[in-house]
Amino acid sequence: MKITFFSVQPYDRSYFEKYNEPFGFQLKFYSSQLNEQTTDLVKESPVVCLFVNDRANAEALQGLKDRGVELIALRCAGFNNVDLEAAARLGIRVVRVPAYSPEAVAEHAVALIMTLNRKTHKAYNRVREQNFSLNGLMGFDLYGKTVGVVGTGRIGIAFAKIMLGFGCRVLAFDMIANKQLEALGVEYTNLPDLFATCNIISLHCPLTDSTRHLINAETLNMMEPGTMLINTSRGGLIDTKAAIKALKHGRLGSLGIDVYEQEEKLFFRDLSGDIIEDDVIQRLMSFPNVLITAHQAFFTDEALTQIANITLVNIDAWQKGEVLTNEVRVA
Repeated sequence: MKITFFSVQPYDRSYFEKYNEPFGFQLKFYSSQLNEQTTDLVKESPVVCLFVNDRANAEALQGLKDRGVELIALRCAGFNNVDLEAAARLGIRVVRVPAYSPEAVAEHAVALIMTLNRKTHKAYNRVREQNFSLNGLMGFDLYGKTVGVVGTGRIGIAFAKIMLGFGCRVLAFDMIANKQLEALGVEYTNLPDLFATCNIISLHCPLTDSTRHLINAETLNMMEPGTMLINTSRGGLIDTKAAIKALKHGRLGSLGIDVYEQEEKLFFRDLSGDIIEDDVIQRLMSFPNVLITAHQAFFTDEALTQIANITLVNIDAWQKGEVLTNEVRVA
């Protein structure tokens, strides 16, 4: 059986080819993103494999259906880029990878915090230029600080445990409190109190209609001046223009993001020789207290191994007519 992959990077190909051996699928790789204009790349392939910035809207899904696609296999946890209602209407099933080394993403969130706080990226560049001054590199102890975790799924749990290890007070918000975290000392609270209380806030919730622009002008104004905000989940959780205003006025003391609302036009590409026309991200990059990484939080050997294995197992189960334990359905 043939599987068509979109948004493929060299490492995707390497891991999927390695772990495909026991399955024997025919793999066709394209670096192009899936959208309404690229569905014609699919030929005699009942399965397509997509990543976070592929756009499976109603029009693209119709194009896939016209070419015989019956299954979309997401090699990621999020599914906000798929129109599930349109997929269900067209009879296209959708599966995902619900968990792939949550520690990878949680640890990257901590890396953003540590880098912003202790300014190790600036110190590295200084020392390479033989500048050994400490001026401007002042940080703060994480010990004793109050850290907010928005969303306590697998990644949020892993992140909260790490911050407890630093000696932080950890507040959390989720629709359902995790008893394991509460037993470890995590305190569940409402969002306004979390925003108003925490020195550091880290986002680990999915992007849905109810969470889009969860961080906006109103919620930013709830925060204490100097708050650090971290996002390794989905770019659409933050109203970026509102965050820029909060940075300019000191409401946000620092911002660390591994995701960006318009990242599909930028991330996973080498644009070092191009003019970037996105004025919003250019403005973000101009701040000395903003740290941006290009959706690399998932990028560990362990995570890529799990992504390849679980994706191929999902497809194999569909081919055999078995129960799809990782299927995504319309709520």
